[in-house]
Amino acid sequence: MIRLGTRGSALALAQARWVAERLPGEVELVPIRTSGDESPRLKGSDPLSARDSRGLTPPGDKARFVKEIEEALLAGEIDVAVHSAKDVPAHFPDGLLLSSVGERADARDTVCGARKLDDLPEGSVVGTSSLRRRALLLSLRPDLDVRDLRGNVDTRLSRLAEGDFDAIVLAQAGLDRLGRGDEGSPLDPDEFVPAAGQGCLAAQTRDGEELAPQAVFGLRELETDICLVEERNVVRLLGATCNTPIGVHAKGHEEGSLRLTAFVGLPDGSRWIRDELEMPFLDAAGLIGYHVAERLRGAGADELLEEAERLVAAG
Repeated sequence: MIRLGTRGSALALAQARWVAERLPGEVELVPIRTSGDESPRLKGSDPLSARDSRGLTPPGDKARFVKEIEEALLAGEIDVAVHSAKDVPAHFPDGLLLSSVGERADARDTVCGARKLDDLPEGSVVGTSSLRRRALLLSLRPDLDVRDLRGNVDTRLSRLAEGDFDAIVLAQAGLDRLGRGDEGSPLDPDEFVPAAGQGCLAAQTRDGEELAPQAVFGLRELETDICLVEERNVVRLLGATCNTPIGVHAKGHEEGSLRLTAFVGLPDGSRWIRDELEMPFLDAAGLIGYHVAERLRGAGADELLEEAERLVAAG
């Protein structure tokens, strides 16, 4: 019996069931309530977050959505932890291994309430809890009124239906996993750059064990693994936090290349940097994320991220 730990939200359970159906033998789902489920989300929601000196998540950090699950894994209460990969920090506690699980779902963001962003009238109210999405929206449409929107997917869609917003932006993968994919209109990921790891499921297991890691690693898909690692490398190398709007998206192409696109900006969309690099697929692993991070730095990403931190801290 493999005990699979997950958050208890409808989306988290749908993701965990997807993994459970593909694991050999019997699997028990173990819902775990996290501190993130008990308090409002932070202003940022996409970047990988820092840890404290023990490798655990500081109070108030975005990664509080995984902290209690990791603790249960380290304590031997579960055998595998399943997360949305975009919620897993760049560094996690010693003794845990990370693997992406299966082929990536749709990595794109999606707009609900409009066929595309250009269809929204000037001054339209758009909801999101993500600094990255806010920065991207305002970089493309500075006339929009972007307002904070929190809660699970059903709650957000209900508020849209009730008329609180003219449109909202969500992850297409989340809608698809809940059977509501036709309610969104996906956005071009080269223009509206997704969060690092968006659309990927990540599994954590304890280091030094055999059964659970072998079962999970058997689900791994090479392109997904490489893309996830390179996206996370960009965020890690730039030192981004939950208070810095950053998007990173890697995708393989039929001609045997890997393309990585990255976006760094201010929350109000007034300044931003975008970069794109394509390399032969086999050469890209371990290199393309480093090159893009260095190119962004050369274009002023460090200063932009520092300014974004100050603006968010100032409220």
